[in-house]
Amino acid sequence: MKIAETHEHIVTVLGDAGIEDAESEARIILRESAGLSSTDIHMRHDDEIDRAVSEQITDIIKRRLMREPLQYIYGRWDFMGLVFSVKPGVLIPRPDTEILVETALRELHDGMKILDLCTGTGCILISLLKYSNDCEGVGVDISQEALALAKQNAAEILGEAGAGSLTGVWPADSEAGSSRYAFLQGDLYEALDDGRFDIIVSNPPYIPARVIDTLAPEVKDYEPHLALDGGDDGLDIIRRIIDGSSDHLVRGGLLFLEIGYDQGESVSALMRGAGFTDVEVIQDYAGLDRVVSGRLPIKI
Repeated sequence: MKIAETHEHIVTVLGDAGIEDAESEARIILRESAGLSSTDIHMRHDDEIDRAVSEQITDIIKRRLMREPLQYIYGRWDFMGLVFSVKPGVLIPRPDTEILVETALRELHDGMKILDLCTGTGCILISLLKYSNDCEGVGVDISQEALALAKQNAAEILGEAGAGSLTGVWPADSEAGSSRYAFLQGDLYEALDDGRFDIIVSNPPYIPARVIDTLAPEVKDYEPHLALDGGDDGLDIIRRIIDGSSDHLVRGGLLFLEIGYDQGESVSALMRGAGFTDVEVIQDYAGLDRVVSGRLPIKI
């Protein structure tokens, strides 16, 4: 089948199945499976696609019709210009979370220490370390599966952990060692010792439990509910992060939280109630509330 015919076929089949943005997905499938750029699709439309590649594309279409996410099908995804390995059981990195990273990067200075709670694939911490100088960080997750993937991504993108000064931020009996980055298992701050960080970032579970069954099949049927379910109002984990943050931030340190589109006011109030100043709600490119940030006062 020719490139143009294959492209049209993918768009039609996915579109008829009710999959949003079938055009974008068709371009991704042709890029990932056939190595074709958007320019190739338009300029080489009469070229034939190799039979083996066509069979792979047919396989992928069948899996998408079962609503399996492309990210899990290919096992990798772009985030902040970096390629992260992804797998079932670990939350998929999304463009919305790039807003969180971009916001934190504006405040990140050389040599800072970063704590990433609910790290998942490690995409937030790894991106912050990749695009900064001499910073160090710890990613924490309750899921061993997520931590194994985060460690893999860090090794692939950042290289092996080098000497650093992170001792004291995790328990002495931890196997994390002393390095530029580490990933620890635990329930939020329980994984840590007495060390303090300049920045805490998190994309926590923030979807109200009652809403999860209404989400797209790609999300509710494939992604881990542990990484989605924020309790009755979606703020259970966010409250705990805010409540414990003052014990793990330096004075003047910053907290950055990804939130749901309708949670800006509530999370801002929680931060102010915990004593944070300079509380700000940052919107995403669609104009929806996406990140809340605040600063721990230098003086109590």
